[in-house]
Amino acid sequence: MDLRVSTEPSADAGRWIAHRLRDAVRRRGSASLALSGGSTAPAMIASLVDDDVPWRDVAIWQVDERVAPDGHADRNAGQLDPLKALGCKVRPMPVTATDLRRAANRYAARLPERFDVVHLGVGPDGHTASWPPGKPEIRDSERAVELVEMFNGRPRMTLTRRVVNNARRRIVLVTGAPKRMMIERWLLLDRSLPITAVRRSNTSVFLDAAAAPTAPLHAPR
Repeated sequence: MDLRVSTEPSADAGRWIAHRLRDAVRRRGSASLALSGGSTAPAMIASLVDDDVPWRDVAIWQVDERVAPDGHADRNAGQLDPLKALGCKVRPMPVTATDLRRAANRYAARLPERFDVVHLGVGPDGHTASWPPGKPEIRDSERAVELVEMFNGRPRMTLTRRVVNNARRRIVLVTGAPKRMMIERWLLLDRSLPITAVRRSNTSVFLDAAAAPTAPLHAPR
């Protein structure tokens, strides 16, 4: 795992993603990115859109989304509008469909074979994507896209672990002192935290000083 602490982790994360997307387009002619929502995503996206990326060759997907009407404040899809304006292909999760299971299966069928980059955050309870603590059947599902009946006040749609861990690269962005304990527990391999299910190899973690562990941590062997 590549752990980076800086004064501008959101900007650094945006530049890191831009570099990976450019490299993917150069190597394969196109790039795919799955984005999480949350409070840290907008600043990262603002940095990303200011970078030099061949956007028309990039497809943007969602890692997870709340089931709510289009335009609702609970939705993450609105955070993707700056990317849509650049001409890239934005694929929001179909959470307004009448039959959510069928819609989730259709979304799964259209996913790229392997994402170039998957972006994740970490919640104050140690969740990532929409993998609720105590419900490993969601993250470990054989489906690529799973439904969550209720999590933090809303039903959800989410990519599962097999999709996230199959990505060429993963990036985790976390800021703020309330997240520090979760980061420390993750680095110590606390298996009760959903974030611990994320593969460590080819995963880069961007933190500010407030979220960073206060001392070197050593996971149990």
